[in-house]
Amino acid sequence: MLEHQARRTASHLAPCAAGILSRLAAGILFAVALTGSAVGAEGGGDAAAQANNPLANMTALNFQDYYIGRITETDQDGNQFWVRFAKPFEVAGTNWLMRASLPVNSFPVATDGGLETGVGDLNVFAAYLFDTGNPAVSFGIGPQITAPTAPNDRLGSEKWSAGFANVLFDGRSKQFQYGYLLTWQASFAGSDDSADVNTGAFQPFAFYQLGQGLYLRSTPIWVYNFENDAYSIPLGLGIGQIIKRGKTVFNLFVEPQASVAYRGPGQPDWQIFVGFNMQFLD
Repeated sequence: MLEHQARRTASHLAPCAAGILSRLAAGILFAVALTGSAVGAEGGGDAAAQANNPLANMTALNFQDYYIGRITETDQDGNQFWVRFAKPFEVAGTNWLMRASLPVNSFPVATDGGLETGVGDLNVFAAYLFDTGNPAVSFGIGPQITAPTAPNDRLGSEKWSAGFANVLFDGRSKQFQYGYLLTWQASFAGSDDSADVNTGAFQPFAFYQLGQGLYLRSTPIWVYNFENDAYSIPLGLGIGQIIKRGKTVFNLFVEPQASVAYRGPGQPDWQIFVGFNMQFLD
């Protein structure tokens, strides 16, 4: 879950279409329907409450995708696929969590509307985990850095950027969990011909457990570009299924989102967020 790197809002960088998303969303919903009755045997309330915790003290591997049905000020759609890996670690007796995120973008070329697909910019953050006095409540803050791993300025920023990430997750209730992810980053090096980066993103998230591993979810990401005052404020409501098998917790979900306010080109008017997350227990 959780944080995806703030999208670029320059007019020539709106993501573009991927036809497999409708089938992927349908497949996730079908898997939810098939596996829902099996969760009760092995899926516990604690696993369900912590399955969406971005600071959970366990290794995690996530595959997530945003299909953007309409990009503002265009008639085009788009897609952004994310691979995310999280790993807890210790430094001098302190607890940290590292998360690396790498997108695969499909972007239209502004001049002719052609499609270009490739790896985007790599984002990594390391959050220091505070002792909140309650293991069900997680709070972390730390540095983040984005490396210009995209091959050109259509797929990435061509800038090195740095900033911070701050996460709160409250899982004290086995029925309702909530929290937020707040990030900010600004460019400090890279191509002089590319636009500077100065973006903030706030992601409130809430999860309501329906029982047997089935849950409702809302995890929109509100993005603001301080360089050109462009922004996007989507709202979302989706459904997910948590399945615990042995020492692995699987989390499948689909969440439609629609923007209630935006400014500037290249913003998502509506989108579908789908994902397949895995947590590996010790």
